[in-house]
Amino acid sequence: MQVTRRFAGIDLDLIADAGMAITGVTLAALAAWTPWGAVVVGPVWLRAALPPLMGLPLALRRRAPYVMWIALWAAIALQYGITSHPPEGLELFAPFAGAYSLGALVSLRRSALCVGVSAVMIIAARSGLSVIPLLAAWLVGVFVYTRASLTARNAVLQQQAEQAAATERVRIARELHDIVAHHLSVIVLQAAGARASGRAAEATLEKIENSGRQALVETRRLLGVLRDPGEGTGLAPQPGIDELGALAARVRASGVPVNLVVSGNHVALPAAVDVSVYRIVQEALTNVLKHAGHACADVTVACADDAVTIDVTDDGPRQPANPALAGGHGLVGMRERVAIFGGEFCAGPRPNGGFAVQARLPLRDGLLLGNASP
Repeated sequence: MQVTRRFAGIDLDLIADAGMAITGVTLAALAAWTPWGAVVVGPVWLRAALPPLMGLPLALRRRAPYVMWIALWAAIALQYGITSHPPEGLELFAPFAGAYSLGALVSLRRSALCVGVSAVMIIAARSGLSVIPLLAAWLVGVFVYTRASLTARNAVLQQQAEQAAATERVRIARELHDIVAHHLSVIVLQAAGARASGRAAEATLEKIENSGRQALVETRRLLGVLRDPGEGTGLAPQPGIDELGALAARVRASGVPVNLVVSGNHVALPAAVDVSVYRIVQEALTNVLKHAGHACADVTVACADDAVTIDVTDDGPRQPANPALAGGHGLVGMRERVAIFGGEFCAGPRPNGGFAVQARLPLRDGLLLGNASP
């Protein structure tokens, strides 16, 4: 798909095509009429008509490349049919520019067909027009087309990856809202209960209660901005490490054997870490289901005083190294989630086959203030 380039409302592609057409007409006219470029033989009317017939089709190179190519070779056939001489010298700009344009603007298969047919015609007519320079010009165009296609494809993949990261940030924000809202609700209830019992300074507890209520209102207002229009606003319970067993059972039911090992004390983990551990394992096992075929997965979650480490491996066929090429952005989401905590993440093929996902979520003061960039 071609994108029109504009500057200050001016179609730059149109100007470039018009400039190429004018160049083609000018060079063909020089070949036909100037003493030092007179290589076009034949009647006067042919020498007058040939420059526009050779050059003007180039104006259609971007908008109608096949029409350009047919019109260009019709002019060449007319010249050869009347004079028995192929284009020479400055005249060659038009067919070479046309061949380059086909390679640069049309898919490889179609442009190869057009140039191939023309090359066969040249060889069959024994016109003396060299096929090699024509093919060389086309190959230069093919190189430009291929490079532009790869650049556009990489841009699309990058955009998709950025969108996946943004989606994961919104998902994390919603989960954090539910966690924070729960704690604020507890604060409000405790403060209200203490004030009602009369065992504490009423003014102090009232201030705590009001501050907690206000924070809860503002947090819910923030969630209203983050939620999708059709999404409910109720607080949903968030899964954690305790639900990993049920998750592993569902994956086993889908046909992938899962060995789950959870070590250490996870009861006192911050709720945000607890949720993220579950989400990372969930996404890693989802990738196994999608890409690893008939594989076995090993999941290890180790809880220590300073960090929680996650290790998910499988022995299935290899996934593409680029998550976007695998048809999804699960790795992008996991990396984004780990970055929220300032942790470490790596994923890639294992030396002996299979795939590995490893993450480390540090436990320290201000853990939610880590670098949020992927």
